[in-house]
This record gives sequence, C-alpha cells and structure tokens, in this order.
Amino acid sequence: MKKMLVVDDEQDIRQLLKEYLEMEGYLVYTAKNGMEAMEGLKYQPDLIILDVNMPDMDGYMVCEKIRDYVDCPILFLTARTEEQDRVNGFKAGGDDYIIKPFSIEEMLARVEAHLRREERKKHNRNVYINGDLTVDFSGHQVLLEGEDIELTKTEFSIVELLITHSGQVFEKEQIYERVRGFDGEADASIIAEHVRRIRQKIDKNSKHIETVWGVGYKWIG
Repeated sequence: MKKMLVVDDEQDIRQLLKEYLEMEGYLVYTAKNGMEAMEGLKYQPDLIILDVNMPDMDGYMVCEKIRDYVDCPILFLTARTEEQDRVNGFKAGGDDYIIKPFSIEEMLARVEAHLRREERKKHNRNVYINGDLTVDFSGHQVLLEGEDIELTKTEFSIVELLITHSGQVFEKEQIYERVRGFDGEADASIIAEHVRRIRQKIDKNSKHIETVWGVGYKWIG
C-alpha cells in the first residue's frame, strides 16, 4: 500500500484529499503545518502533497528542508498562479504544481502518474558514462568528475529522458508531458528554467544538451 503525506493548513482540504486518496487504496497521513510535515517523514511517504501558503513555514521552505531526507515526488498545492511562483516551487525541489481550486480527478491522475514513474525507475537499472559524466538511472545519482551532483527529481527525469533518446529533439511541451506524466501544455515554458539549472550543475558548456532553436532540446553527448 502506497503511503501519502498531505500537508495543508485547511482542515477541509486535508480531509477531502484524505478521503479520496483512501478510496483509491492509499494509506494517508496528514499534517497541518511545516513542523508536523517534518515529523510525518517518519512514515516514509511514497508521495507528498504540500500546500504552499502556510503560516510560520511556507511550502517552499518545508520542501527545501525535507529534500535532504526524502526522494519521493512532492506535489505543490496552491492558489498562486504566477510563473515565478512555479519556478520557485521547482527550485525548492518540487516535482509538480497543482492550482487551487483543483479537480479531484486531475489530482488523482497526477498522483498515479508520479507513482508509476517511480516504479519504472525501480525496475530499470543501468548506468550512462560519457567522459567525466556518470548517470546511474535507478540509483538516481549523477557524478561529474567523481563528485556527486544533486539534481531535483524533475531535473534528473529530464536528463534521463534526453539521454535515453540521445539525438532525438524534444519540444518543451513533450518534455513536460513525459517527465510529469500528464498533459504539459499549460506549464511547458518551465522546462527552459529546468534546463538552465541542469546546465549550471553538469553542462555549463552545453556539450551534452543542445538547444535546437525554435524547437526544443536534444542530448548530444
């Protein structure tokens, strides 16, 4: 049984999500603030749904703190709609962004998609080596000149997608859909920010990820 941790300061939303997720067969734990969210890590959740707008410690701060301890998908839940808010969420280590008010069907579809992706990773172990870059797909590890480089789950998924389809050009919309596991048209522009951050970490000279202007990106390493 997959375990969920739902973090939201609104009791009605916590209860709503708990009821629907339990109907789908998930074991659900809840927390009403950042401190309780930190305590909830002891349950080793398979996925976390995390509200952004909480008192004392907002969702971005919580995400940054717990990313040192968990590798599971983190889905932000918020009423904020500005692109910069989404960028901040992904920078903090989040994997997806769900806007309030939300559809329960969409929420469940996103949860299922992220969990399916996690299962695929567990069953596919191989290692990519190119010069000073090593990527262990199932171990979710990237080494550059022997140094462990920390990528967010979304950044790693983009690298994995491009490497496993080396030479193939992906539009930003395609990348968003493939790594999110859901229709990506609305937020595909955020992929450019993810690629920029990947380059800062492992590809500063663009020797691996090539920008195909007006189209998207491809792996050339």
